[in-house]
Amino acid sequence: MRNTNRALNRVLLTLVGIVLLGTGAALIAAGTLPWFADLWATTASSVREQARSLAGTAPLPEPVRSWWLVLGVAVPLVGAALSVAWLASQGGGKTPRLAEQSEGTAGRTVIDSGLISTAIREALSGNTDVLSTSVSAWESRRGTALHIRLEARKGASPRDLADTVDQLLRKTDAWLGHPLPALVRITSGTRTQLAGSRRAR
Repeated sequence: MRNTNRALNRVLLTLVGIVLLGTGAALIAAGTLPWFADLWATTASSVREQARSLAGTAPLPEPVRSWWLVLGVAVPLVGAALSVAWLASQGGGKTPRLAEQSEGTAGRTVIDSGLISTAIREALSGNTDVLSTSVSAWESRRGTALHIRLEARKGASPRDLADTVDQLLRKTDAWLGHPLPALVRITSGTRTQLAGSRRAR
């Protein structure tokens, strides 16, 4: 239910990982293999000479000296700005508003997610099979959705807990006047924290 594009993130992380591994392997080889160190030095010298020649093809007054130098500084800065903007757009999705309805000139009605969170926690507080409850609201493709996490007591029936939460969600739907998408996660102890039972509707 997050806004993060997971496929794109994995592709970018894979590419960055490959680049870092390649760079690290090259540095290790340059420090341990004499022939690779000579090749590294020769290549670096050739690149420096080509950079000097390229800088002379688009001269500028001192102290800049070349448009290529300006471009060499501008490209990393733009890349850094785009990276910051991309990082700022990741994650997110969590919202304090569960529902909102405009009533024209009469105003606007907003239902805070904390209200539903408190109601669900209080409704489950008397259930001895539930050790703790966490409720949050997230923006999803289907609209605002609830994420409910229950920590169940050892030996509790996940089916019974899921049915209990389903009844609470039905009452919430009736109270709001429309169905509310929800993801219910039931965990119990270390084993199910690694692989908890999940139920979405």
